[in-house]
Amino acid sequence: MISMMDLSLIKIISSYYYIQRDRVVNKYEHRGRYFFDKFEKIDAPLTSNLIREHCEKKITIAHDLISKTNKVENIVFDYNGFNAERFWHRAQLILRDQGFINFTAYKTKTPGHLHLYIHKGHTDLVEGYSLASRLSALFATKMPVEWRVFPTMDLPRDFNILILPYEVYKKERGTSWSKHM
Repeated sequence: MISMMDLSLIKIISSYYYIQRDRVVNKYEHRGRYFFDKFEKIDAPLTSNLIREHCEKKITIAHDLISKTNKVENIVFDYNGFNAERFWHRAQLILRDQGFINFTAYKTKTPGHLHLYIHKGHTDLVEGYSLASRLSALFATKMPVEWRVFPTMDLPRDFNILILPYEVYKKERGTSWSKHM
């Protein structure tokens, strides 16, 4: 189970949350495609009791990546490949090379899949889209594309959400080598 301290590294928007339902809640049309949403937005604070229930897999909760003021705190790679260890090591090298010193990989519900949160701070949404696609292109030069990056313009705004992680995989926080960059 993930600790509140490890979860606080993400800087989750906790004034509201999304809960997964067994039925389609909303239908969206975006860029000529239809999307069916099974996550219902709940306009209530995300509490530690809800997070505990999520970690016990009684409910599934997701958090928004885009704030109401169109800011993003994290660029997130949703890795769905077969070699999480290799993805982590290559991503780590690329991110260090690009000057990112704070990033964390979390385990998801599916074994071997990861959510890699790159902590960027208050970033405008348009800049977040640009940075996410630039990093994805950099990653694609070094390894096969087995991920989806968030935030993305390819999905409706309400689909730029991620399920809360279950456990920390690995993290990196401004180590001593960063002062030499």
